[in-house]
Amino acid sequence: MAYNFDKIYINGHWCDSTSGRFIEVENPATLEHFAQVPEGNEKDIDAAVKAAHEAFKSWSNTELAVRVGLMKKMLTIFEGYQDKIIDLEVKELGAPVSFSVQSHCVYQYTRTQSYIDCAMQLPLEEHLQASTVYREPIGVVACITPWNYPLGQVVQKVIPAILMGNTVVLKPSQHTPLTAYLLIDAFDQAGFPAGVINMVTGKGSAVGDALASHPLVDMVSFTGSTKVGSKLSQRALESIKRISLELGGKSPFIWLPGSDYEKAVGKLFDSIFLNSGQTCTAFSRLLVAEEDKKTVEALLLKHIPDYIVGDPSDPKTKIGPVSSKAQFEKITAYLKLGLEEGAKLLTGEIPTDFSHGYYIKPAIFTDVKNSMRIAREEIFGPVLCLITYKTIEEAIAIANDTPYGLNAAVFGNKQKAIEVAKQIKAGNVYINDAPRDVTAPFGGYKQSGIGREGGFAGLLEFTQPKAIFDRSSF
Repeated sequence: MAYNFDKIYINGHWCDSTSGRFIEVENPATLEHFAQVPEGNEKDIDAAVKAAHEAFKSWSNTELAVRVGLMKKMLTIFEGYQDKIIDLEVKELGAPVSFSVQSHCVYQYTRTQSYIDCAMQLPLEEHLQASTVYREPIGVVACITPWNYPLGQVVQKVIPAILMGNTVVLKPSQHTPLTAYLLIDAFDQAGFPAGVINMVTGKGSAVGDALASHPLVDMVSFTGSTKVGSKLSQRALESIKRISLELGGKSPFIWLPGSDYEKAVGKLFDSIFLNSGQTCTAFSRLLVAEEDKKTVEALLLKHIPDYIVGDPSDPKTKIGPVSSKAQFEKITAYLKLGLEEGAKLLTGEIPTDFSHGYYIKPAIFTDVKNSMRIAREEIFGPVLCLITYKTIEEAIAIANDTPYGLNAAVFGNKQKAIEVAKQIKAGNVYINDAPRDVTAPFGGYKQSGIGREGGFAGLLEFTQPKAIFDRSSF
């Protein structure tokens, strides 16, 4: 491996940042600063974007089969880094090893392979009555990714963008940047042309803004909070760049009356508690029939002990620390707020000490009204809100009474659940125990974002259509 955490990657080379400054990476379980990455600046961004702009001239004209071949080679190399990826996710994010293996590592291989498979099937030409529509690459894509899924969100952007003939400048989160180095190293080892992929680490306020406003950047793809995404997109739109945003959520899970709720607990708890609740699609609002409230509360309490909080390196641990002091303080403030608003803590506690790691036990609020801030704002932690409804119509209204629309779920009779799902304003809705489909489009309604990731839709996101009216008579 040629990578070095003290370097950035520009034009096919690991090099020093011109800033000469570094950002410490903290292990949230031990509070140890165990690595550092460069604090990139505008000069670094300018060099990376210019390299990507120059590389686009030839990469955009490279045959799809060649791009796919290189991506297959990259994936083979990257799969060899599995143990290192898991180790780094445990250390930089605090994700338990039991969760990191599948969700932070193996699933990212699956996603990459899915994009490769879809790229080879994707029709990039469409013949209409008097024209042909060609799908062409957009240009230089700025990929700005979050800390909660350090590798997953990079894969969702970088892989489809490059497969479609674009070039990329990646800015991973300053808090969890390390696994991105492994991916870039795999690209480097696979022999991708210089400038096709570049990476500059640094603070979002400097590096992210510089990317969004650079005149040679053609598209900005961002995943993160709605607040930051709104500001970043405004900066990008000053020069009318293409934007793709995957933002926040406050996802509802409707349990239909009379169902066998025991079968639904695992899906609910895995969503809101694994990764310490730091998941944009987490089912953070549980909607149950008013008459079933006591039964559901007892059921939730029964299964809480299954979700062990502790050392993320212990295979028995299901919930590790939250990612940072800022996260710890934010979630703690929401726990206090919930009590002030009149909700009741069915389980959980308000933590007071983080000297041995940023640990927060899973919390469940009951007696929650959907008008409360804890039910409307994205807490981004292991905090579940239990809300009751009187009728199915009211459940649907509560589910849709949110500024977000990223994810949702319905549990109960399959046909009835599908009927309810169709009325929920969200980009993704799960029925009962249905698994995630990696080829399906992923993205949100309302303030949850613009654009889609995954499958054919995720590839087309990084293309632009050109109509050539070619049915001429001579």
